[in-house]
Amino acid sequence: MQTLLNAKNIKKILVVRNDKLGDLLVSFSALAILKKNLPDTEIHLLVSQYTAPMAKLCDFIDQVIIDPATQSENPQYFKETSKLTKRLEQQNYDAIISLVSTLRVAVAAWRASIPTRIAPASKIAQLFYNHRITQRRSRSEQPEHRYNQELAEYLLSLLNIVPLQTVHPPFLQFHAEQIEQLKQDFLQKHTIPPGNLLVVMHPGSGGSARNLSAQQFTELANKLTSERDITIIISHSPDEAGLAKQVFAGITRNKVLYKSNQGLEQFCKHLQFSDCFISGSTGPLHIAGVLDRPTAAFYTRRRSATALRWQTLNSEDRRLAFSPPESSSAEDMSSINIEEAAKQISKTFL
Repeated sequence: MQTLLNAKNIKKILVVRNDKLGDLLVSFSALAILKKNLPDTEIHLLVSQYTAPMAKLCDFIDQVIIDPATQSENPQYFKETSKLTKRLEQQNYDAIISLVSTLRVAVAAWRASIPTRIAPASKIAQLFYNHRITQRRSRSEQPEHRYNQELAEYLLSLLNIVPLQTVHPPFLQFHAEQIEQLKQDFLQKHTIPPGNLLVVMHPGSGGSARNLSAQQFTELANKLTSERDITIIISHSPDEAGLAKQVFAGITRNKVLYKSNQGLEQFCKHLQFSDCFISGSTGPLHIAGVLDRPTAAFYTRRRSATALRWQTLNSEDRRLAFSPPESSSAEDMSSINIEEAAKQISKTFL
């Protein structure tokens, strides 16, 4: 039988999600649960340096804490653990929820004497937490965002709080007037007819799961633009320019090459005025998800990277997912029928 905590004593909570961009974004619903049910409690979030700008856009977070070292294999492991311990001690947290469990953070939280320490019951790190939940995420039986939510809900159960508010997308949004002005500026800059639908296609994967080939993205873009007034916006980071230009070159009409080099916030704002976002399972897909934009995503069937496990946070009727058929290899993205995917995307969103 679990011992209940006094909600009045939980004034500051640290949530840990210090891995990749997509991982951070699928934690937004868990953060919303905490903030909406504990409105007077400070919610801090420990993140990596790279994802910090994205975390700072989240309305459910009161303060972003940057992890001094996000890699457990860091050659200065013990030094970085001590740095993190001191940082946590200075904040005087009442509770910590590790959505992703690593030994370094577990040790730092224990050494910082955070009274309530919650994490998944996995790996040796669990020994340093006094509250653990068995989740078996490796089975990928539910979305990653549900695993995150369960940990938030567990803290509420310790506080004898029945969630009073459910949470719904969008989990990130900008002022409509600002986005409309940005859209008009974008249309004018790229000479896009105002009546055209805007489909953002992001061919890059950022080193995540396997993706469609450049040829498949090109084929999909050409099929989508063949029957409707659609402009395909090929987005890319500076590191993904080669692939983006390859896809862009093969598109026969109504196309724009958009280099995202003005930071994550500006990229988010551009996605908010899109009519549909298309990509593989990668960080930008989850940005579109928290913005509640319609998404069409291409996933492998590998257990740790399925469409179910990495489901986006947008509304159910705004999500489409495509994977290799059962008759092919789990990671054979070439087996996905692009023509059928194009038909379904057009029918559903365009």
